[in-house]
Amino acid sequence: GVSRDHRGLDAVRAADGIFRDDRGKHASPATDSRCGLRILDESGNFRYTSLMPNRADDWLIQAQRNIEQAEASREDGRHEWACFAAQQAGELAVKALHLNLGQEAWGHVVAKLLSELPVSTPTDLVEKAKVLDNFYIPTRYPNGHSEGAPYRHYGTIQSGEAIRYAGEILGFVRHEMAGR
Repeated sequence: GVSRDHRGLDAVRAADGIFRDDRGKHASPATDSRCGLRILDESGNFRYTSLMPNRADDWLIQAQRNIEQAEASREDGRHEWACFAAQQAGELAVKALHLNLGQEAWGHVVAKLLSELPVSTPTDLVEKAKVLDNFYIPTRYPNGHSEGAPYRHYGTIQSGEAIRYAGEILGFVRHEMAGR
């Protein structure tokens, strides 16, 4: 197969298994942000070969536990923590789908993570993710609001909405992962 080395040169795996660039010098196979190897297949197309095990199910399981934590926090009247746990559930669920699709995703902005998926994502789901994104920092830090501790800024309306939206994202992710 052919890959690009760290200098951007084409590298070809020789019969001895060593990648060499177009000048015959040793080259490193290209890895990308998905922690894998990009190789040229028999039909002349690049494909991605993972170098790491797929842990998408682990991310999705943790996303479900985060939703459960959000519900428990809401029942306890800790609405700021319910909102944050719901945001985390959405984030981890979308990252699970990225992993399931053979790519790695970085960052905490759920709307951006959804938009970067190589599958059709409902626009309203991205809008709901934007609501969750507002719960990432200000739910935990007093300087996230002009005054008052975070818990004073969140109540049943916010936590209920956050849990509902995160649940919709989990449902979308489960549906997409089940079809693959």
